[in-house]
Amino acid sequence: MEVKLKVCGMRDAENLLSVAALRPDYMGFIFYQKSPRFVGEDFQVPKSFPADIKKVGVFVNETPEKMLAIARMLQLDYLQLHGNESVEVCATIKQAGIGVIKVFSVGDDFDFAVTKPYQSSVDFFLFDTKGKYYGGNAQVFDWTVLNRYDQQIPFFLSGGITPDNVINIASLRNMNLHALDVNSGVEIQPALKSVEKLNTLITQVSIL
Repeated sequence: MEVKLKVCGMRDAENLLSVAALRPDYMGFIFYQKSPRFVGEDFQVPKSFPADIKKVGVFVNETPEKMLAIARMLQLDYLQLHGNESVEVCATIKQAGIGVIKVFSVGDDFDFAVTKPYQSSVDFFLFDTKGKYYGGNAQVFDWTVLNRYDQQIPFFLSGGITPDNVINIASLRNMNLHALDVNSGVEIQPALKSVEKLNTLITQVSIL
């Protein structure tokens, strides 16, 4: 399977560069203050950060003005919208030249029809497990519900992905799966990733 990797919830500069050395395709930084992985007010991407890794800012119900200001300051490539952002908010960001990843929380009864109005205003969808928090619930949803998705927009898959269960993505081989989004499943503690776990996960994906 040709599937890309996004490592999300990064914050510590040293750990960030250690993970970057593994060359994931995307790395995510959370700008939601209630998250245990919030980057803080003075976050800076290290100067030696590899230019070929796409930088993703994760937001929850923030104003377009603030999101775009942060995106420009940190030269983010994508904004990942994890709240109840409207089609209009997505379109505003996309028209400003920043990529858009719109997140939907998926449970057994999720109606994929709600994604259709967003199709012209996003680059990717991200399907995460419906839970108590805006992401970071460390739980896998029933991936068979993705059979109900029309596959028109490529998607990131998130929610409790670990080195132990990542092999199960082989069941999604015929879907428009763009990338895996990993966070708590490869952590030592919130915002601190295990390079060893990531190496194992990358090896597992490479043999699919």
